[in-house]
Amino acid sequence: MRNNGSKAPQAAPGTFAAFARFVVCGGGVGLASSFAVAALASWMPWGLANAVVTVVSTLLATELHARFTFGAGGRATWRQHAQSAGSAVAAYAVTCVAMLVLRQLVAAPGAVLEQVVYLSASALAGVARFAVLRLVVFARNRSQTAASARTAPPVPASVARAAAPAADPAVLCRAA
Repeated sequence: MRNNGSKAPQAAPGTFAAFARFVVCGGGVGLASSFAVAALASWMPWGLANAVVTVVSTLLATELHARFTFGAGGRATWRQHAQSAGSAVAAYAVTCVAMLVLRQLVAAPGAVLEQVVYLSASALAGVARFAVLRLVVFARNRSQTAASARTAPPVPASVARAAAPAADPAVLCRAA
């Protein structure tokens, strides 16, 4: 049989498995992003560096989440990227506000303190992003798979009766 490259829909992982995958994929991208923001911020304003890194990391993380985290079974669609971008904008706002507050409270924060604040804000935003991605962005894939299973063609009654073993009604009543 020839494989045309298409995959059968995967079953959606449970909440805890999906969250663990989200932490590994999204957390890995987020950790790399924190270092990228720090490096870029030496060449450009921090807010712009954060915006550039947020765009790139969102594209990468959405692909990882589509393929591994939420069991979509393939590449993310443009719609999923757009929806994911909406949650990334909120995460970007959270990290920017956290850094602005830090700079209001501490005149010259060190790199370690900046990383702690940035990663803490990212983690908080990440938990909210997980909920949005699981319940909204990638929920359609799970509901389509479930819907296709529920809308399977009905089995004709004659076939069902022929396949079911004959049972004595008195035995069935006692079993109930």
